Amino acid sequence: MTRILLTGFEPFDGATRNPSWEAARLVADHPPAGLEVTPARLSCVFGRAADELRAAVRDTDPDVVVCLGQATGRPDVSVERIAVNIDDARIPDNAGRRPVDWPVVPGGPAAYFATLPVKACVAAVRAAGLPSSLSHTAGTFVCNHVFYALMHLIATERPTTRGGFVHLPALPEQVLDRAEPALPAATAARALRALLTASTRPTDLHTPEGTTH
Repeated sequence: MTRILLTGFEPFDGATRNPSWEAARLVADHPPAGLEVTPARLSCVFGRAADELRAAVRDTDPDVVVCLGQATGRPDVSVERIAVNIDDARIPDNAGRRPVDWPVVPGGPAAYFATLPVKACVAAVRAAGLPSSLSHTAGTFVCNHVFYALMHLIATERPTTRGGFVHLPALPEQVLDRAEPALPAATAARALRALLTASTRPTDLHTPEGTTH
């Protein structure tokens, strides 16, 4: 059995639900064959979320870590490729913190690449009949903060662990009053099961998924 740690976030910015945590719980309740999936809910708070992630990794000793977050306005399951060493918050986190131009890890590298087979993960979600894309920015809020913290932990302490980050669209209930994309939690969970299965591939696909801008 491949051990997978799957994290999601608590609600933030006044919301009462977060698709990342709801989908993570659904996947853990019915994991793909051959995978042991442990869910962990992270605070939407700079610093605290990274500490909670580290504790969850220590407690579960996973082979693969996939962190999930909410990206309202995005239309698909976005597999993130690059984590950057910067916190630059447009809105406060759930503790009222709003860092601007702070490093996630002082003295750390400018960026890390995910160590998941990211293009294979995108292809697997599409093969499951759901929209997906490779993203080259995880933003500069707590999602990127956790993504960078994860990759720094892997680079410095757990070189055999794979890790990465995936953004999910908002839940339909969250955008009833505006014309924005949405994805039900059960559908997101179906996409994630395909993605997690692909995350165990030994190599990535060599296909174009870049952008021109």
